[in-house]
Amino acid sequence: MAKVALVTGAGSGIGRASALALMKDGFDMVLAGRRKEPLDEVAREGAAMGRKTLAVPTDLGDPEQIKALFAKTKEVFGRLDLLFNNAGIGAPAVPLEDLPLDKWQQVVTTNLTGPFLCTQEAFKIMKAQSPRGGRIINNGSISAHTPRPLTVAYTATKHAMTGLTKSTALDGRAYDIACGQIDIGNAISGFSASMATGMPQPDGSVRPEDRMAVEDVARAISYMASLSLESNVLFMTVKATKMPFEGRG
Repeated sequence: MAKVALVTGAGSGIGRASALALMKDGFDMVLAGRRKEPLDEVAREGAAMGRKTLAVPTDLGDPEQIKALFAKTKEVFGRLDLLFNNAGIGAPAVPLEDLPLDKWQQVVTTNLTGPFLCTQEAFKIMKAQSPRGGRIINNGSISAHTPRPLTVAYTATKHAMTGLTKSTALDGRAYDIACGQIDIGNAISGFSASMATGMPQPDGSVRPEDRMAVEDVARAISYMASLSLESNVLFMTVKATKMPFEGRG
């Protein structure tokens, strides 16, 4: 019986590449994201590999849509072996004191509350299924370690993701649920397009930054997902070799 994975933000970038890599590894796939057309395209690629796929347009800001996503997953596949909490957004790059409350709340809802609610629903399925258990991987980002200038909302949620990962790993032990976090730096995607032209630096300058192939991130996800539930990568950092991170600032 094939294992079943669910990837959020699966229509583009890291989510798309990771979903395709997992399907190549033999996972059947639930694809979640806000836009239907990209999800359907990834689903067609998976079907061409012989994988069973399910595309479910989902707004992670809506708790009812999240519940419906996992209910549909259980209805179609009967189980869930892997959740990749990947989807995330940023806020406008403005001075901290000028960030509107609604923009702060939008980032918190998508980057932290959404993954928490997905984790709750995954726990319900993973605890009750047979064989019991599963794996949850959270996209933490380099910003879970070190902020960029003018990114208070994104950085705060990614630091919080580390706490969510640790608590999930601890609370999941009794139910054979492993949880780990991948912290990604400068993968080539639409989200990181501006890095090639220039990113604000802590010294006030704006400079281009090196990026890495998104497929390298997908290979890291595949490795984390390949482990037996007796083993877990709690934290992994995958970054462009020459990006300014070590000693940033």
